[in-house]
Amino acid sequence: MKSILRSLFILISLFFVSPIVAVGPSGIYQWSVALKGYISTETGKAPTAYLWIPEGCQQVKAVVFAQQNMTEEMIFKMPVFQKRMQELGVGLIWVAPWFTQNWDPTTGCQQTFEEMMVGLAGQSGHQELERVPVIPLGHSAQATFPWNFAAWNPDRTLCIISFHGDAPRTNLCGYGTANVEWGRKRNIDGIPGLMIEGEYEWWEARVRPALAFQMMYPKACISFLCDAGSGHFECMPETAEYIAKFIEKAMDQRMLNDGTLKKLNPKDGWLACRYNPDLQPNDGDEAQDDIFQLTINNSQLTAGNAQRPAPAPYSLYQGDRHDAFWYFDREMAELTEARYAETRGKQTRTIEVGKPQWSADSKTVTIRAPKDVRIEVISGPLQFFTFHSSLFTFKVYPYEAGLDNPKRSFTSWLIAIRDGDNTYKRVVKPIEIKIR
Repeated sequence: MKSILRSLFILISLFFVSPIVAVGPSGIYQWSVALKGYISTETGKAPTAYLWIPEGCQQVKAVVFAQQNMTEEMIFKMPVFQKRMQELGVGLIWVAPWFTQNWDPTTGCQQTFEEMMVGLAGQSGHQELERVPVIPLGHSAQATFPWNFAAWNPDRTLCIISFHGDAPRTNLCGYGTANVEWGRKRNIDGIPGLMIEGEYEWWEARVRPALAFQMMYPKACISFLCDAGSGHFECMPETAEYIAKFIEKAMDQRMLNDGTLKKLNPKDGWLACRYNPDLQPNDGDEAQDDIFQLTINNSQLTAGNAQRPAPAPYSLYQGDRHDAFWYFDREMAELTEARYAETRGKQTRTIEVGKPQWSADSKTVTIRAPKDVRIEVISGPLQFFTFHSSLFTFKVYPYEAGLDNPKRSFTSWLIAIRDGDNTYKRVVKPIEIKIR
């Protein structure tokens, strides 16, 4: 009977999820399917789910699942992240446009997801995708859905990544409206979750719900990383490595031989003190005129750091447990502390670049920048083309999101970066490009 029902489900799913022959022009994704069970309000048609499986991977062990917003694109395209996922046997799924921001099952998102996985399994020949563990990842307006996905899929969620985003059950959802109510019995106990917030977007009101969640759910395993030297709009290679290490730890500690996932006990991990900023909080507003101001002098900072408790195993931690976050082990806790030490107490400085120049003839954008500044693409239909005499050139290409989305098809985000040194913090400046 079960086999009959399963065959019927697959047939129904394939009716709603039809394969697309061509994959994205970026050359990353090998397979794609259209999610015909959902019509996007942005395009008036079905979103597309793109699948990347590492070269040589015979059996996919897990997949990172993200939807179009912004920095998800950058992370998935980073060579360092792809290399680490190849080593771990982890695939990538990117959906454009998104089909849910909050993961409210009453909207049918759960069915759309399951149909998507069946379609991608059939398209790629990797049947394990129908049941493989999932790592939901989302940035900003998509940063709430990973927590809610896990609450409705606790047995299938390997770990959770909320990137420059939200706490679980936050009252400040990145998409700007109310969160989804979990009910009294639903939780994410034993599922490792990572919340990341940039140093230059620091907002205490986003951190406090994460600390409160731990008090409400003492079996929760919530890690936190302040992305030191970073803002809201990018992902540093070091941070991509940190996310990959978090995924690796989840695989090592949770995956059992029978394919099920073990729930973790937070008391088996480590605790480390929350991040204490040395810049003036800006309530999440990353306006460049406001954030580059050091507001605590060195003597105050030294005194404050001297009181910071050392990371320790859960039972031995000497600090305030209500002001600390959980980590897998000593390595992750000390890696987090090392990231904080990179910028602590250093001065800040501004970063300026020339006004972007658009060429309709060559379909390129050029930006002049100082010699110690580099510019990278975050998202959208631009890709790096050339660099000469401090002039960066980016060329338009018909990327995966297509040319029929008025909200996203003709907008690209870039990031100007000035690395730090022994005196100055690393600084960044987001650049929005409207392609006409």
